[in-house]
Amino acid sequence: MKEEQAQQLAEQWLTGAAESAMQKDLSAHMGMISKRVSVLGVPGFDNIDYDTWYTQCRHQFENAMIKNIVYKGFNLLSATETEIVFTVLEKVVGTDGSLNEQIVEMSLEKEDDEQWRLLQERVLIENDAMRNHEVS
Repeated sequence: MKEEQAQQLAEQWLTGAAESAMQKDLSAHMGMISKRVSVLGVPGFDNIDYDTWYTQCRHQFENAMIKNIVYKGFNLLSATETEIVFTVLEKVVGTDGSLNEQIVEMSLEKEDDEQWRLLQERVLIENDAMRNHEVS
């Protein structure tokens, strides 16, 4: 797969994930997540699996906790016909004014139904000073 194509697919996935979260569309959002997903590096969790992700998203969506999600600084690490690995800066603004910024490595996998889904996410760098920073 060409780098441009991989980046375009990954950026489309990121846009869809952010939009489904901001629209509180749980089924659309979870449809972008592999049933085999594994999230590493989140403080307080050894590993976040699909069920944990679902429960967390349902809670956040039902309580309208997310104001905005922005991804910046896309950096492609590798791409094959069935997997795209990249890093990106994820900024999540809460409706309470909180800002959580972190650099994450994501691995998207093209599953048997031809859909690209998040297979693995790993928090690489977290800015603790920003964790509870109020945004004006």
